[in-house]
Amino acid sequence: MNTPEELKNTVKEKYAEIALQSKEENATSCCGVDGCSTVDYTIFSEDYSKLEGYSEDADLSLGCGIPTEFAQIKKGDTVLDLGSGAGNDCFVARALTGEKGKVLGLDFTDVMINKARENADKLGFNNVEFRQGDIEQMPIGGESIDVVVSNCVLNLVPNKTKAFSETFRVLKAGGHFSVSDVVLKGELPAGLKNDAEMYAGCVSGAIQKEDYMNIIHETGFEEVVIQKEKPIVLPDEILKNYLSEEEINGYKQGEFGIFSITVFGKKPECGPDCCC
Repeated sequence: MNTPEELKNTVKEKYAEIALQSKEENATSCCGVDGCSTVDYTIFSEDYSKLEGYSEDADLSLGCGIPTEFAQIKKGDTVLDLGSGAGNDCFVARALTGEKGKVLGLDFTDVMINKARENADKLGFNNVEFRQGDIEQMPIGGESIDVVVSNCVLNLVPNKTKAFSETFRVLKAGGHFSVSDVVLKGELPAGLKNDAEMYAGCVSGAIQKEDYMNIIHETGFEEVVIQKEKPIVLPDEILKNYLSEEEINGYKQGEFGIFSITVFGKKPECGPDCCC
């Protein structure tokens, strides 16, 4: 069993490698602590290319949704993107918040931060900042953010309770988040789960959907809702190695498996000790 720190180091090394590769090379890369395999990191990704603010140089196709579509970002907002990578979601958010707003990207991989800053410089943006730091201990002041977004990153964070607690802390009263992430539904056969982790770019940190939602509620967020949900369909050549035909049909119908969800949650306008 790997320690949380070992898991973080593994993720950091993997995504540093991805940052140095081309988009095409990322379709086949190394994953996991046990060595290299053919891994399609783009299996979860959605098409950003028609969105305002899209930058091809910043799109590594590593997401599992488009949280900015659901994030209700307004002109002038201060937006925080957790696990900002090369800056793709930040630049789309910047198009929504406008020149009077501010977008902050947080990532703990220095190579990704450098790549994102280079992309921002090329685009001439002076209201998009990239900061290196840990999602479990964000280098960001409390109650300073209007909207938090994140795209397929929190499943890689060992302590999800701490990640959502930190999200709660940095949000202003009445602020909200919209995050796309990977969760599990039902128990996957061990062999399928292990192979799926390799194929999909390491979903070993994903937890049960019910547990994920409970963490959000227990953190104190209100108006929590799943804005979008879709099953991740793995190729038949993987499924047939571990499942019967009946089980494969059940998997494809969503009875169990790996899912991408986009979740919304709002920080209360005031705490229990104030008069609203």
